[in-house]
Amino acid sequence: MSLEALRNRLPDYARDLKLNLGSLSTEPVLTEQQLAGTFVASALASRNAEVSKALVAEFGAKLSPEALTAAKAAAAVMGMNNIYYRFVHLVGGDYGNLPAKLRMNIIGKPGVEKVDFELWSLAVSAVNGCGMCMESHEKVVLHGGLSKEAVQAAVRIAAVVHAVAATLDGEDALAA
Repeated sequence: MSLEALRNRLPDYARDLKLNLGSLSTEPVLTEQQLAGTFVASALASRNAEVSKALVAEFGAKLSPEALTAAKAAAAVMGMNNIYYRFVHLVGGDYGNLPAKLRMNIIGKPGVEKVDFELWSLAVSAVNGCGMCMESHEKVVLHGGLSKEAVQAAVRIAAVVHAVAATLDGEDALAA
């Protein structure tokens, strides 16, 4: 499935999502690798098979094999970290002072530029709603030289991709 086919699959009431998906696919603030990786990581984090297949087919080809693996890895490791650190943040207490004891080696050696991996991790953290992780990754990407506009673009992509996945899930549930 292509990006256009995915857009066409959206119902009329989700016209804004169709338009946003189209305009964000050519977002000029991000490099091609940042843009493609953000779409891939956000799609995987959104947990909809149709959206994942379409967006990996569309954007995966624009990434090197290493970058595609890194975008997938960002979705995977943040799927774990976002749950753990959201717990630490929301419960508070001494948990923040305890070692996480979770392997996350990919963050140190992602196989792509650190700032790109952190941007993808930020997008996934936005999908998963982990404030602690969003703050941490935003700080790293800004320190790494990206602009607030680039951060905003990545989070806009994450928001739209997640909304497309939720809309298609809802439509499929109603049709079943």
